[in-house]
Amino acid sequence: MVALVSPDNMVALVSRTGRHLQRYDIRGRRQVVGCIPYRYNTTKKSALDNTEELEVLVISSQKGKGMLFPKGGWETDESITEAASRETLEEAGVKGIVQSELGSWSFKSKTYDTFYEGYMFPLLVKEQLEYWPEKNFRQRVWMSAREAREVCQHWWMKEALDVLVGRLSLQKKQQIEEVIPCSAC
Repeated sequence: MVALVSPDNMVALVSRTGRHLQRYDIRGRRQVVGCIPYRYNTTKKSALDNTEELEVLVISSQKGKGMLFPKGGWETDESITEAASRETLEEAGVKGIVQSELGSWSFKSKTYDTFYEGYMFPLLVKEQLEYWPEKNFRQRVWMSAREAREVCQHWWMKEALDVLVGRLSLQKKQQIEEVIPCSAC
């Protein structure tokens, strides 16, 4: 990503382009990396009762054929988590904390009729930008994980979402058990 400064000192973030720094695995598969941006939407039911609902951010495909999570090429001059963070900022306009890998998937590109290796990470969103490099090419929508699973166009991203939901559910359960000791255990 490049930051351009205009004559009136306005900064614009610009997406990386080209494939000259692209990584390929030993089988010649292009390596791509992405994130599932998420947050918790807290609803206050009463003074003592709040509920947190998991929301994930999906973006429109540049070609306008459905919704997906941000992803793109992993380049040779960056770590895998730097690539995940960069792609998420470029495509979805959010910043946050990249967490531990959800997994890797081999999938066939519909456009290039070749196999890719895709790595997915959760990204706990801390900031949502008003302007981002691909704002004019993509829409972004916050929705429940269930809704996102329905609209996501890639099977492997749906599997990554399932892993994330399972991981977060387990973490929440463990936090509850730490706070409320089980007397019947």
